[in-house]
Amino acid sequence: MELSIPKNNGLLRELKILPSGYINFSTNDYLNLSDHSELVNESIKATRDFGTGAGGSRLITGNMKLHELLEIKLADLTDMDSALLFGSGFLTNMGVLTALAGRNDIIFSDKLNHASLIDGAMASKAEVKRYHHCDACHLENLIRNNESSGHRIIVTDSLFSMDGDIAPLQKISKLAEEFNCILVVDEAHAIGVFGNGGGICKELNIKADVITGTLSKALGGYGGFAACSSKMREYFINKSRSFIYTTALPPSCAASAIRALEIIKDNPWIGKSVLSSATYLREELKNKGFNTSDSISQIVPVIVNDSIKALAFSKYLENNKVIAVAIRPPTVPDGTARLRLSVTRAHSKKDLDKTISLMENFEWK
Repeated sequence: MELSIPKNNGLLRELKILPSGYINFSTNDYLNLSDHSELVNESIKATRDFGTGAGGSRLITGNMKLHELLEIKLADLTDMDSALLFGSGFLTNMGVLTALAGRNDIIFSDKLNHASLIDGAMASKAEVKRYHHCDACHLENLIRNNESSGHRIIVTDSLFSMDGDIAPLQKISKLAEEFNCILVVDEAHAIGVFGNGGGICKELNIKADVITGTLSKALGGYGGFAACSSKMREYFINKSRSFIYTTALPPSCAASAIRALEIIKDNPWIGKSVLSSATYLREELKNKGFNTSDSISQIVPVIVNDSIKALAFSKYLENNKVIAVAIRPPTVPDGTARLRLSVTRAHSKKDLDKTISLMENFEWK
């Protein structure tokens, strides 16, 4: 098998070790909790008490009180009846969609949904209809013109990871109710930041049938979850292959996530501070002529269009001790290569101002 990606088109991907001492705008650790001393201590304690791994799937010997306590706290955070842990956010979306949908069903999916939602929809063997990004009118037309004898499922990210924009969840929720569709919302990038930590559905008082999320972004650890009704949880336990056939989450991951949720509950303002910093960065960049697309979140894209220029821009910043990784096709559509700036609680105003100044002085046009 040949790797048919020429280096000169700027699309070849390579692994790099993150250097220390840099201002990092390419992390999803939005609340800067991954190295928080209390999370680290809880993780160490759980490892000493229970070992480095769960030893098996939850249905065999891997179920622990830590898992069940974390699920209770995740359900409380999202205002849902219950929750179920998965090995990762990707496994969550794969497991949820392949359990909910089959050959006689139809999935309506936002065109810019995360790869895990796209792959989950395709793996389900259901018919998949992709609606224009954040276009509730197009979604409605697709639903009206596509009769199905089975389930109809609407799937969307709440906060889109590459553009930083937010789905029209109120309109989508009304469509789901009107046409008796199951609504699945991926809150991976919104948990911890919006809705006092509970996500955008919570902030807008929207009741999705399933909310999926991850422990690896704002919660600073690793793992995934689906928040849903108790009946739906029981269904996933029995039907979701990525839950049934996967070793349970290591106790260290569960313990650190529990502490992260406690910190968020005790500091409900914490996400708003991140959004405030992001607003400052975004407005300053826009004032200097940069295209930040439709971002209204902690994710601030700077659209460069050309992949080679995006790589050069990223390298220039790295040479000045700022990490802002170039995002290129196929992660984003052709012609929309960009720098993706993730604002976190680790960024001071001095960090933001330095980055703005560096970007303004880069001769890339």
